[in-house]
Amino acid sequence: MNLLRQIDKNAERWALLVFYVMLVATMAIEVLRREIFAYSSIWGEEIVRYSFIYLAWIGAAAAVKDRAHIRIDVLMHYFPPRPKAVMYIFGDLVMLVVAVIALYWSYETVHVSAKFGSVSHGLRVSMVWFLMAVPLGFALMIWRLLQSLLRDLRSLRDGTAVFEGDTLFD
Repeated sequence: MNLLRQIDKNAERWALLVFYVMLVATMAIEVLRREIFAYSSIWGEEIVRYSFIYLAWIGAAAAVKDRAHIRIDVLMHYFPPRPKAVMYIFGDLVMLVVAVIALYWSYETVHVSAKFGSVSHGLRVSMVWFLMAVPLGFALMIWRLLQSLLRDLRSLRDGTAVFEGDTLFD
């Protein structure tokens, strides 16, 4: 059970670290190849591009988990705990509906790519692996939104302060 807690706590962090290291290492290698050997490869460009896409979508899920996504919360500071919890629950429900719709439509793109067997230009790898970044990101967001909703419902029930995440300028 402890392993599952660690995965739940750090899954996005580790995935972000892997994709970030892959992006930076590949980009550094490609810059050196261009400047020193006057040669570049298409596969390096693709690895950087798709690593960045995975970074964006997994990072979006991590932001939902930590309530670190951009929001305007000036008025939220004036609400007592229960109305504040209701507002956060409403926001999470709206985001959940959008994420479910986006998951459905993004999976449709992956399905079409798998059906027709499209491959990337440089790596010659199935595009499904790269297109899966979007549904994976939305699936992680849905999971984190459900966790957030449960946390906020407990705060509403108990009348305790709702989790607001870290603020940028405090």
